Amino acid sequence: MNIKPLADRVVIKMLEAEETTKSGIVLPGTAKEKPQVAEVIAVGPGTKDVKMEVKVGDKVLISKYAGTEVKLDGNEYTIVKQNDILAIVE
Repeated sequence: MNIKPLADRVVIKMLEAEETTKSGIVLPGTAKEKPQVAEVIAVGPGTKDVKMEVKVGDKVLISKYAGTEVKLDGNEYTIVKQNDILAIVE
């Protein structure tokens, strides 16, 4: 099943957070922060006022509490508006 977002919405899949710090400390599940880097899975067509600037496959930074989480075919996705995307990671 495919998700096709409407208007200026974008479907993203959160990338896994690091489980160890740079100094080698392993973080338990409760200490991990929600990741803010995601991969774009699908992009809506935009509106007459909003031109879509992201494309499928882009890695993006999103606002910390943005979007609506959905589960489809065992995978978890987040649907956000394009203005919740802060930057494209290159």
